[in-house]
Amino acid sequence: MMIRRNPSGDLPQVHPEAYVDNTAIICGKVIIEENVYVGPYAVIRADETDASGSLDPIVIRANSNIQDGVVIHSKAGAPVTIGFSTSIAHRSIIHGPCTIGDKVFIGFNSVIFNSTVGDGCVVRHNAVVDGCDLPPEFYVPSTMQLDADSDLDNIPRVHAEASEFSESVVCANHELVKGYKALSNEF
Repeated sequence: MMIRRNPSGDLPQVHPEAYVDNTAIICGKVIIEENVYVGPYAVIRADETDASGSLDPIVIRANSNIQDGVVIHSKAGAPVTIGFSTSIAHRSIIHGPCTIGDKVFIGFNSVIFNSTVGDGCVVRHNAVVDGCDLPPEFYVPSTMQLDADSDLDNIPRVHAEASEFSESVVCANHELVKGYKALSNEF
Protein backbone atom coordinates (compact mmCIF):
# COMPACT_ATOMS: atom_id res chain seq x y z
CA MET A 1 0.00 0.00 0.00
CA MET A 2 1.14 3.52 -0.62
CA ILE A 3 0.94 5.41 2.66
CA ARG A 4 1.79 9.08 2.26
CA ARG A 5 2.02 12.13 4.47
CA ASN A 6 0.00 15.13 3.40
CA PRO A 7 1.61 18.59 3.12
CA SER A 8 0.59 19.26 6.76
CA GLY A 9 2.64 16.23 7.86
CA ASP A 10 -0.30 13.99 8.80
CA LEU A 11 0.35 10.28 8.33
CA PRO A 12 -2.52 7.77 7.91
CA GLN A 13 -3.35 5.41 10.78
CA VAL A 14 -4.16 1.91 9.52
CA HIS A 15 -5.23 -0.72 12.05
CA PRO A 16 -3.00 -3.83 11.85
CA GLU A 17 -6.12 -5.99 11.34
CA ALA A 18 -7.22 -4.01 8.26
CA TYR A 19 -6.24 -4.99 4.74
CA VAL A 20 -5.21 -2.30 2.25
CA ASP A 21 -4.26 -3.47 -1.24
CA ASN A 22 -0.73 -2.50 -2.24
CA THR A 23 -2.04 -0.47 -5.20
CA ALA A 24 -4.26 1.73 -3.00
CA ILE A 25 -3.13 5.23 -2.03
CA ILE A 26 -3.83 6.42 1.52
CA CYS A 27 -2.72 10.00 2.11
CA GLY A 28 -2.82 12.30 5.11
CA LYS A 29 -5.18 12.42 8.05
CA VAL A 30 -6.93 9.09 7.42
CA ILE A 31 -8.00 6.61 10.11
CA ILE A 32 -8.76 3.05 8.98
CA GLU A 33 -10.15 0.82 11.72
CA GLU A 34 -9.99 -2.98 12.17
CA ASN A 35 -11.30 -5.48 9.63
CA VAL A 36 -11.61 -2.82 6.93
CA TYR A 37 -10.95 -3.94 3.36
CA VAL A 38 -9.52 -1.35 0.93
CA GLY A 39 -9.43 -2.73 -2.60
CA PRO A 40 -7.09 -2.21 -5.55
CA TYR A 41 -6.57 1.33 -6.84
CA ALA A 42 -8.69 3.00 -4.16
CA VAL A 43 -7.59 6.52 -3.23
CA ILE A 44 -8.33 7.92 0.23
CA ARG A 45 -6.85 11.39 0.52
CA ALA A 46 -7.16 13.82 3.46
CA ASP A 47 -4.87 16.67 2.43
CA GLU A 48 -6.83 19.88 1.79
CA THR A 49 -6.98 22.33 4.70
CA ASP A 50 -9.50 25.01 5.55
CA ALA A 51 -8.66 28.73 5.61
CA SER A 52 -7.06 28.38 9.06
CA GLY A 53 -4.82 25.50 7.92
CA SER A 54 -6.62 22.72 9.80
CA LEU A 55 -8.42 19.63 8.56
CA ASP A 56 -10.66 16.92 9.93
CA PRO A 57 -9.85 13.26 9.30
CA ILE A 58 -11.36 10.80 6.90
CA VAL A 59 -12.46 7.92 9.12
CA ILE A 60 -13.32 4.43 7.88
CA ARG A 61 -15.04 2.54 10.71
CA ALA A 62 -14.53 -1.17 11.49
CA ASN A 63 -15.78 -3.95 9.21
CA SER A 64 -16.39 -1.65 6.24
CA ASN A 65 -15.12 -2.11 2.71
CA ILE A 66 -13.83 0.38 0.20
CA GLN A 67 -13.80 -1.43 -3.12
CA ASP A 68 -11.70 -1.16 -6.28
CA GLY A 69 -11.18 2.32 -7.68
CA VAL A 70 -13.15 4.20 -5.01
CA VAL A 71 -12.10 7.81 -4.37
CA ILE A 72 -12.67 9.41 -0.97
CA HIS A 73 -11.60 13.05 -0.57
CA SER A 74 -12.82 16.23 1.09
CA LYS A 75 -13.06 19.90 0.28
CA ALA A 76 -11.28 22.38 2.52
CA GLY A 77 -10.50 19.96 5.35
CA ALA A 78 -14.13 18.99 6.01
CA PRO A 79 -14.77 15.66 7.76
CA VAL A 80 -15.67 12.40 6.05
CA THR A 81 -16.89 9.41 8.04
CA ILE A 82 -17.75 5.99 6.67
CA GLY A 83 -19.74 4.07 9.30
CA PHE A 84 -19.42 0.53 10.63
CA SER A 85 -20.08 -2.42 8.30
CA THR A 86 -20.62 -0.19 5.28
CA SER A 87 -19.83 -1.00 1.64
CA ILE A 88 -18.60 1.56 -0.86
CA ALA A 89 -18.74 -0.30 -4.19
CA HIS A 90 -16.40 -0.11 -7.17
CA ARG A 91 -15.49 3.31 -8.58
CA SER A 92 -17.76 5.34 -6.32
CA ILE A 93 -16.78 8.84 -5.24
CA ILE A 94 -17.36 10.00 -1.69
CA HIS A 95 -16.49 13.68 -1.40
CA GLY A 96 -16.71 15.59 1.86
CA PRO A 97 -18.08 17.08 3.78
CA CYS A 98 -19.88 13.78 4.06
CA THR A 99 -21.16 11.27 6.60
CA ILE A 100 -22.10 7.76 5.55
CA GLY A 101 -23.86 5.84 8.33
CA ASP A 102 -23.57 2.27 9.58
CA LYS A 103 -24.62 -0.71 7.41
CA VAL A 104 -24.96 1.42 4.27
CA PHE A 105 -24.46 0.18 0.72
CA ILE A 106 -23.27 2.66 -1.93
CA GLY A 107 -23.49 1.10 -5.43
CA PHE A 108 -21.03 1.12 -8.33
CA ASN A 109 -20.09 4.51 -9.79
CA SER A 110 -22.27 6.46 -7.37
CA VAL A 111 -21.32 9.94 -6.23
CA ILE A 112 -22.01 11.23 -2.72
CA PHE A 113 -21.08 14.88 -2.08
CA ASN A 114 -21.81 17.27 0.79
CA SER A 115 -24.40 14.87 2.19
CA THR A 116 -25.39 12.62 5.06
CA VAL A 117 -26.53 9.09 4.31
CA GLY A 118 -28.36 7.58 7.29
CA ASP A 119 -27.83 4.15 8.81
CA GLY A 120 -29.07 1.23 6.72
CA CYS A 121 -29.54 3.18 3.48
CA VAL A 122 -28.99 1.56 0.11
CA VAL A 123 -27.88 3.80 -2.74
CA ARG A 124 -27.87 1.74 -5.93
CA HIS A 125 -25.52 1.99 -8.89
CA ASN A 126 -24.79 5.25 -10.76
CA ALA A 127 -26.83 7.35 -8.34
CA VAL A 128 -25.92 10.89 -7.23
CA VAL A 129 -26.61 12.31 -3.77
CA ASP A 130 -25.49 15.96 -3.74
CA GLY A 131 -26.23 18.26 -0.81
CA CYS A 132 -28.95 15.97 0.51
CA ASP A 133 -29.43 14.37 3.92
CA LEU A 134 -31.00 10.92 3.67
CA PRO A 135 -32.72 9.61 6.80
CA PRO A 136 -32.00 6.00 7.87
CA GLU A 137 -33.27 3.05 5.81
CA PHE A 138 -33.87 4.91 2.52
CA TYR A 139 -33.52 3.10 -0.81
CA VAL A 140 -32.18 5.18 -3.71
CA PRO A 141 -32.74 3.39 -7.06
CA SER A 142 -30.02 3.17 -9.70
CA THR A 143 -29.35 6.39 -11.67
CA MET A 144 -31.48 8.55 -9.36
CA GLN A 145 -30.15 12.04 -8.67
CA LEU A 146 -30.96 13.72 -5.36
CA ASP A 147 -30.07 17.22 -4.20
CA ALA A 148 -31.09 19.68 -1.51
CA ASP A 149 -34.39 20.38 -3.30
CA SER A 150 -35.39 16.73 -3.77
CA ASP A 151 -38.70 15.57 -2.32
CA LEU A 152 -37.70 12.67 -0.09
CA ASP A 153 -41.35 11.68 0.42
CA ASN A 154 -41.11 9.81 -2.89
CA ILE A 155 -38.02 7.80 -1.88
CA PRO A 156 -38.87 4.22 -0.86
CA ARG A 157 -37.65 2.50 2.27
CA VAL A 158 -35.07 -0.29 2.12
CA HIS A 159 -36.67 -3.68 1.53
CA ALA A 160 -35.45 -6.94 3.08
CA GLU A 161 -33.79 -8.19 -0.12
CA ALA A 162 -31.64 -5.04 -0.38
CA SER A 163 -30.62 -5.28 3.29
CA GLU A 164 -29.67 -8.94 2.89
CA PHE A 165 -27.59 -8.10 -0.20
CA SER A 166 -25.78 -5.33 1.70
CA GLU A 167 -25.01 -7.70 4.58
CA SER A 168 -23.71 -10.36 2.17
CA VAL A 169 -21.29 -7.84 0.60
CA VAL A 170 -19.93 -6.92 4.05
CA CYS A 171 -19.47 -10.60 4.93
CA ALA A 172 -17.72 -11.37 1.63
CA ASN A 173 -15.32 -8.47 2.10
CA HIS A 174 -14.67 -9.42 5.73
CA GLU A 175 -13.56 -12.83 4.45
CA LEU A 176 -11.30 -11.07 1.92
CA VAL A 177 -9.59 -9.21 4.78
CA LYS A 178 -8.80 -12.53 6.47
CA GLY A 179 -7.74 -14.21 3.23
CA TYR A 180 -5.47 -11.43 2.02
CA LYS A 181 -3.95 -10.96 5.49
CA ALA A 182 -3.10 -14.67 5.53
CA LEU A 183 -1.54 -14.43 2.05
CA SER A 184 0.55 -11.44 3.05
CA ASN A 185 2.00 -13.48 5.88
CA GLU A 186 3.37 -15.99 3.34
CA PHE A 187 5.85 -13.54 1.80
